[in-house]
Amino acid sequence: MAHGAPATAGPGPLALQRITTSFDAGEDRIRVCGEWAAGQTLVLWLTQRLLVRLVPHLLGWLEQQAVVVDGPGADVRAELVQGFAQQAAMASMEPQAPVEARAAQRVWLVQSVDVAATAQGVRLTFKAEDPAQAAGMTLQAQPLRQWLGVLHEQCRQAGWAAAPSSGLMWPTWVQSPAKPQHSVLH
Repeated sequence: MAHGAPATAGPGPLALQRITTSFDAGEDRIRVCGEWAAGQTLVLWLTQRLLVRLVPHLLGWLEQQAVVVDGPGADVRAELVQGFAQQAAMASMEPQAPVEARAAQRVWLVQSVDVAATAQGVRLTFKAEDPAQAAGMTLQAQPLRQWLGVLHEQCRQAGWAAAPSSGLMWPTWVQSPAKPQHSVLH
């Protein structure tokens, strides 16, 4: 689920209400098709280099949300807790029609992502080179887990998830055997 403030006509970021994430082999990039205000769409291109910097922040926030008692075996318990939470989030995803990019009003290469974390969720603001181009979404823990599961699967398909040389390291709790059947968040 992606929750954000309503899209505005002003200079603020577009509020993404739904997204579909996929890997485009021709572009060698992750494509995020987003829907905002009354069904209007946009396409955001995410590079591997950008994801190498973004994903650790998102994983770190999720790891801070879990309460695990310290002591012997704490790392194993933390891994199990994260794994169970990840599997539950992926199992709760319901099939949805993908956001179609056919009539995208806006398309841009994301140059940076602002991450604002609170105890309730993570606000992502995707920015293009032009400062007037920005889109955002707020994800609570479960939707963030779902998006990371989808993102991991797309990175796996791209060959980025398993290659240590890519710099994109995924913890084992994200690499669950249950693969997402779809990639839309609402």
